[in-house]
Amino acid sequence: MSTVTIFGKGNMGTAIGQNFSEANNSVNFVGPHDEVTDFGDIIVLAVPYDAAKLIVENHKADLTGKIVIDITNPVNFETWDGLVVPADSSAAAEFAAIAPEAKIVKGFNTNFAGTLATKTVGKTLQTTVQLASDDQLAKQTIISALVGSGLPVIDAGSLQRARELEALGFLQMTLAAKEIIGWTGGFGLVN
Repeated sequence: MSTVTIFGKGNMGTAIGQNFSEANNSVNFVGPHDEVTDFGDIIVLAVPYDAAKLIVENHKADLTGKIVIDITNPVNFETWDGLVVPADSSAAAEFAAIAPEAKIVKGFNTNFAGTLATKTVGKTLQTTVQLASDDQLAKQTIISALVGSGLPVIDAGSLQRARELEALGFLQMTLAAKEIIGWTGGFGLVN
């Protein structure tokens, strides 16, 4: 059992927390005005990119040795025409540079809250969470912490793969925003 601290009480934070709770982990939520006195073993940044970056900057020392899951898609919400991080980087890589002693993992960013809650994409495909990190033990800890949730989790590779996951998440968001797909739809993995 892990202790999970989730920054963000919105749809994504709630859906992610539900899955960790279903797998018998202890979950606590942190809102924008809440004081954090105890960080869990696993920390989830379920807030927009700018807010997540501030959390990492302001709590750099507290994140030392902790598993930090970055779920952000650093979309330029003014134009909806790109990401706000360099093309050869990712939000997760930016956070790893700010807090190099944290175990940064990209995850949950290619899933919508509805698909995490129902564990299905559309009505037929199983929702799958993809994780990217340079820390194998951190990825395995998250995978183990979600056993019993009914949510499959796969290792998508090194932290360098976060940029592709963010591009995929961005594409999925733009398709949903244009109502080409629904917010309970998206991409699924078929084995």
